Amino acid sequence: MPTSKIIANWKNKVFDAVYWLEGEEPFYIDQVVEYAEKFLLPEAEQAFNLSIFYGKDADWAQVINACKRYPVFAEKQVVILKEAQHMGQLEKLLSYIEHPLSSTIFIVAHKEKNVDGRGALAKALKKHTVVVSTKKMYDNKLPEWVMGWVSAKGYQISPKAVQIIVDHIGNDLNRIQNELEKLTVNLGDRKKITEDDIEKYIGISKEYNAFEFQDAVAQRNFSKAIKMIQYFESNNKAAPIQLILPTLYSFFSKLYAVYGIGVSNERSIASEVGIPPFLVKNYTAATRHYSYGKVEHILLLIQEYNLRVIGINNGDNSDSDLLKELVIKIMDI
Repeated sequence: MPTSKIIANWKNKVFDAVYWLEGEEPFYIDQVVEYAEKFLLPEAEQAFNLSIFYGKDADWAQVINACKRYPVFAEKQVVILKEAQHMGQLEKLLSYIEHPLSSTIFIVAHKEKNVDGRGALAKALKKHTVVVSTKKMYDNKLPEWVMGWVSAKGYQISPKAVQIIVDHIGNDLNRIQNELEKLTVNLGDRKKITEDDIEKYIGISKEYNAFEFQDAVAQRNFSKAIKMIQYFESNNKAAPIQLILPTLYSFFSKLYAVYGIGVSNERSIASEVGIPPFLVKNYTAATRHYSYGKVEHILLLIQEYNLRVIGINNGDNSDSDLLKELVIKIMDI
């Protein structure tokens, strides 16, 4: 069941006895837990009927005993177990999960991984609880997610601004949301988010960032790429090499796929390769600068320099030296 459906049900006073939230993506788990903690019970009932445990500190018997209590002057009580992946003897919860109390809403947040699907606990969860399994969002889905979040809040955002955020932050949905919330608070009555807003309120330069650097390399603009490397050298938080290399690798991997599918229709390229439609022209333009064989060579180069960044066969080269070397080799200067 999607987390949005769980919250919608709660707003309509539709409750299940046990909710098991697990997986690699904490964003959706946190959404459900935060709503349960703040809104499932009226504020006046929370002191007596809301119990919160943390897996590292909690004992399974304490959690079960809390679940078996009856609400105090209320119809429901809420028990939340956070960070359940750190609790010892988690399987001991099985006895309660198989026979839960209808007046208790028990919510378990089991982050980082799923429980072993072969065990008795996993089988009981499927049978007796509402299970949500989350996965990390693929990078190519992030622009669409940002667009959707912004639109749902009643704002608009330029495609370039979306890509700057995504390339700089990566697939940390909680952090992206926090930055967007901070940004929208500062917009006042204005509803359009621009690259200038990203620079002013999030602190990502609209000219000197991983996306712009990737674009300079894609266009084979050597002077612009070197100018940006010099800026990064003086402003090492703007776009560290650990951010730039994955960004370049992602771009050239997709460019490699563009060659592989052998179609020229922009809509087909976007769908087949997983590129946001507004960026397809960047990839088709890059095919004029880099042949299929060259792209293959570039991917190997990026892997080599990624190893050098962590000290393998590097010598005493600085990050900026490595980037300059890589750009020279990519562009055949």
